[in-house]
Amino acid sequence: MNTKEDFGNDKRSAFSAKTEAQKIAFGPVMFQAARALCKLGILQLVSDKGAVGVSSEEVAHTLGISVYGVSVLLDAGLSMGIVMIRNGKYILTKTGYFILSDQMTRVNMDFIHDVCYMPFFSLEDSIRSGKPEGLKIFGEWETIYPGLQFLPEKVKKSWFAFDHFYSDLAFPEIIPEIVRGNHKNLMDVGGNTGRFAIQCVTTIPGLHVTIVDLPDTLKAAEKNIREHGLQERVDFHQADMLNVHDEFPHGCDAIWMSQFLDCFSEEQILSILERAVKAMTTEGTLYVLELFWDRQKYEASSYSLNATSLYFTCLANGNSRMYHSSDFFKLIESSGLNIEESIDHIGVSHTLIKCKRKL
Repeated sequence: MNTKEDFGNDKRSAFSAKTEAQKIAFGPVMFQAARALCKLGILQLVSDKGAVGVSSEEVAHTLGISVYGVSVLLDAGLSMGIVMIRNGKYILTKTGYFILSDQMTRVNMDFIHDVCYMPFFSLEDSIRSGKPEGLKIFGEWETIYPGLQFLPEKVKKSWFAFDHFYSDLAFPEIIPEIVRGNHKNLMDVGGNTGRFAIQCVTTIPGLHVTIVDLPDTLKAAEKNIREHGLQERVDFHQADMLNVHDEFPHGCDAIWMSQFLDCFSEEQILSILERAVKAMTTEGTLYVLELFWDRQKYEASSYSLNATSLYFTCLANGNSRMYHSSDFFKLIESSGLNIEESIDHIGVSHTLIKCKRKL
């Protein structure tokens, strides 16, 4: 397992380092320029022209935007590597292709713009206070989770698209693990809108699922379950995991936590896991699906996860993050659990951890 000392280097030349520093300094400006290139249809038009390319005047005439507006955005695109110029015409680059057409990039950009951009003005305050100060833009909740169903519609749409994109890609690889466990009753802790529960009961004959979550979230989950006609195989249990007195229901031979524990501080995670241990049957299995920034194949994944940690700091709850695996595994082992197996590179970048009670 990697330690934190295994990451990073400082081998850039001073010139290269200064260039990277300027990219960071102007990052928010360039982000909005890239987004405008997409939203205004400029990047799509450049893409449509292929290797022939297109001039800023042609783009302006076709889209009904001023030549000035088109040219300042496309010149910003040059500096970002989104477009290039060949024979006086703008042509889409590989980076531009992913900005324009890649679903993951689009989901991430919408999440940053709609959910995070304005709240991040309060990041420094959040670091100082240990509270999600940026959340005040949307409402007076202690964490974002009780307010999810009450966020502005565009914000809510981008939040759930971000959350679902990563988990949905992992679920098809997870279902066979649940099948191999031969479980009869599965508890889905932090079950959100019920997407995993629906996949489980429609795929695994005889499996019964209990979703554990906050009251307003359970209302949304119950609505989805009923729309799928699965109410006979799914139960609902209200619990606030921040309340140390809220216990898990007993009797389930499998407990499932997907992208859930990263929503809590280390102290809170330990408390939640200890309560899970109390509710587990002797032969029961706890499945944890998480993303760890140190166990990624690609630098871009670690970069994205460490950026997501700051979303938790500023907006979600003020005290959680995307964890280093060694820190997280210590919490599991301290809670009364043994880690039987951990499987990396599930879906986009998840790790599945299978745990049993210590006997």
